[in-house]
Amino acid sequence: MKTLKKALPLIIIFSFIFNLGAFTYNQEIPRDIAIAFKVGSAEELARYFNNTIELAILDKEDVYSKIQAQQIIDNFFIDHYPKSFEFIHQGGKGESKFAIGKLVTFNGTFRVTILIKLKNDKPFIHQLRIETEND
Repeated sequence: MKTLKKALPLIIIFSFIFNLGAFTYNQEIPRDIAIAFKVGSAEELARYFNNTIELAILDKEDVYSKIQAQQIIDNFFIDHYPKSFEFIHQGGKGESKFAIGKLVTFNGTFRVTILIKLKNDKPFIHQLRIETEND
């Protein structure tokens, strides 16, 4: 009985930590999106595109089909091959999530902004912006 009394606070703390971890996991953008940016894979990134996507790359902005957006991103990665990528901020509420990332390429550093909405419990990118980062 004494052991249980001593262990009870630890059990409560661990259960709180694991429940908190589950909550933050639900708020995160899928890891595969970050990996696609790290390796410069437009094909992997396009797996998360909605049927139409608002795409803004540098000075060009429009709404594109999934296939058109993939081709544009592929051309971007050809011209700006990635060195690294990391999400620097994530958040969301309800069915919408967003992330801001930093993409370092051999030709410059870019700020990436992603808006994701859940559809049938699956994440789809509705908006993607890649802008020159102002240091």
